[in-house]
Amino acid sequence: MLFTNFIALFLESAPWLILGLILAGMLKVFVPMSWMQKQLGGHGFKSTIKAALLGAPLPLCSCGVIPAAVGLRRSGASKAATTSFLISTPETGVDSIAISYVLLGPFMAIVRPLTAIISAITAGLLVGQENHSDSTQTQIKNSSCCSNNQAISSNKCTSSNVSKNGNKPTSSCCGTDKMPQKKTITTRISDGLHFAATDLLKDTSGWLLIGLFFAALVQTYVPIDFLAKWGDGILAMLAMVIISIPMYICATASTPIAAGLLLAGISPGAVLVFMLAGPATNIATLGVVSSELGKRALWGYLAGVIGVALLSGIIVNYLVATCGFVVTPQIGAESSLLPKWMINIAGIILAILMGKVLFDMLRVKSLRKIV
Repeated sequence: MLFTNFIALFLESAPWLILGLILAGMLKVFVPMSWMQKQLGGHGFKSTIKAALLGAPLPLCSCGVIPAAVGLRRSGASKAATTSFLISTPETGVDSIAISYVLLGPFMAIVRPLTAIISAITAGLLVGQENHSDSTQTQIKNSSCCSNNQAISSNKCTSSNVSKNGNKPTSSCCGTDKMPQKKTITTRISDGLHFAATDLLKDTSGWLLIGLFFAALVQTYVPIDFLAKWGDGILAMLAMVIISIPMYICATASTPIAAGLLLAGISPGAVLVFMLAGPATNIATLGVVSSELGKRALWGYLAGVIGVALLSGIIVNYLVATCGFVVTPQIGAESSLLPKWMINIAGIILAILMGKVLFDMLRVKSLRKIV
């Protein structure tokens, strides 16, 4: 029964997850990071909102957003914009919205990204209340713009140094004297699909499988009303915050766990708190906020994320109770949208891609041991 439920959940999620991965890959290759840095490099209220709106759909999870946000900060972005980007990016995304729709229903698929953006803006404004006199002191630090391919290049890396004659580029901090060749649309699409099937899937597949297993475990063994006694109210939401802090989980992988919590009787509001706080409050992210933005910024960061998450949870519970919005795990409910053969093919493709990612990881580890 457990295995059957796990396979059913995996197949149900596969088409939507693949769709989300494809969309995420296209965003990765067709939205230049240099353009993004230009939009977020200013200081003030406008850049904070821009950071939240531009970061929300991007294909970066809890780990991938860290170097990108650090790159933004060291390129001259304000603390407020950096904070806003650092929250909205991992809390939601095109892939997590797609899988939220199929596993949690349309209401949560709308509420989730909306509250993520509000959370990001709120935290950014709280952090931005600090004295801006020190903002220019940390714009540029001695670090390589190429230390991580996810990081956004700093100003000195956005273009190669040009000789006095203005013709031939000389060198850049990335150690190359060649101008980047313009890629065709076909090549860029291929690169986006490759990114989605390798790097992005590597970041999400582990927790995704754990989440699906958890959901299947709850569906199989936990009575529906087991946790319903404490599944409502502020205490349940605070428990979700405490649970989420040590977890290193992305928005996509948190969705099947949320479905499992709903099956166990946890209120929709508490589940929303988990989905917002989980990707944004892991220990690694909090450490980066403290080191790059300061300890006072860390408190503003936590206040924005946790405060908005708790308030959103209370509002969602109220809307569900009084307005008749339905928030239940959509296990099997959306099967009719797609033919069974398409669901099965998507499941096979996703399983193959996950298997390849796991094989590559094991091969790299074995090569490191040999070296």
